[in-house]
Amino acid sequence: MGDRMVRRALLTLAPLAVLALAPEAATAAQASTAAPDARISLHIVGSWSVARRPLAVAGRALRAEGRIAPYVAGETVELRVWRGHTLVQRIRAHLKPTATQRTATFNVRFVPARSGFTQIFAVHARTARQGAASARAALSVVAPDAGPGSRGPFVALLQQRLAAVGYATPQTGVYDQLTGLAVLAFRKVNGMARVTTLSPRVVDRVLRGVGGFRVRYPGQGHHVEANLGWQVLALIDHGRVVRAYTTSSGKPSTPTVLGTFHFYMREPGTNSHGMVDSTYFIRGYAIHGYYDVPTYNASHGCLRVPIPDAFAIYSWIHLGDPIDVYY
Repeated sequence: MGDRMVRRALLTLAPLAVLALAPEAATAAQASTAAPDARISLHIVGSWSVARRPLAVAGRALRAEGRIAPYVAGETVELRVWRGHTLVQRIRAHLKPTATQRTATFNVRFVPARSGFTQIFAVHARTARQGAASARAALSVVAPDAGPGSRGPFVALLQQRLAAVGYATPQTGVYDQLTGLAVLAFRKVNGMARVTTLSPRVVDRVLRGVGGFRVRYPGQGHHVEANLGWQVLALIDHGRVVRAYTTSSGKPSTPTVLGTFHFYMREPGTNSHGMVDSTYFIRGYAIHGYYDVPTYNASHGCLRVPIPDAFAIYSWIHLGDPIDVYY
């Protein structure tokens, strides 16, 4: 009799136990179905590749662009910026669903304030509706500071960007004489003080990819243009500036002739007048290297260029090529 009563009591309590456990089981089931795995991609816009490594400049804005899948309304991504072992910035990124509503994109602007190895993480923390996910990008941030004799990644970036806008620049990572001459030519074209050192304005324009030599006669094909107002000459191939150089044209008492001419004679090496690697375009007027190339017009009528640049110019010009000389 006692055993039958015990069994009957257990049968009565069993449904209650199931009911007591059911909410926890339901919550776990809901969490597993309502929190799908997430995936994030991340790309940094505004950096450059130098020696196959991403490089950014302190004080210049970067943009973190990415995508998360799947898209879940109301969810966010946090951008975390680390310099070395220090968390320096946290930014909440709002998600913008794509047309299909299956994924969402984010776009965050940030400015690295100081140089150093920098890592950027896009993080979605696990919620009841979406699983955790993260993506990482890393780059070196350098200070925009360089001068004659300095070396390093920022100098390499400066040389790369000067060449990109058409100035004759070595790609050595060393701020040498030729780099200074390229900066001088850039300054001349952009109406700045005629020196070989950097300024914030020079750096800004070079990194933005503006300030190149402006071609006046693109239809001349493979030719040279000498802008005497700027005291700069450029080697131009069908409208594209190949390289631009500082020059010194004729002083007021012996001015350089103006007009369009064609190169008719070459003279390699150094002649009795100290002219180096000369290419003549009319009578005794030539482009040639010379030991003294001031920032203003000071020659006897020729277009002087620094001796380190002379052979490269001499080698590029073909006899018969036109040259346009103008103010």
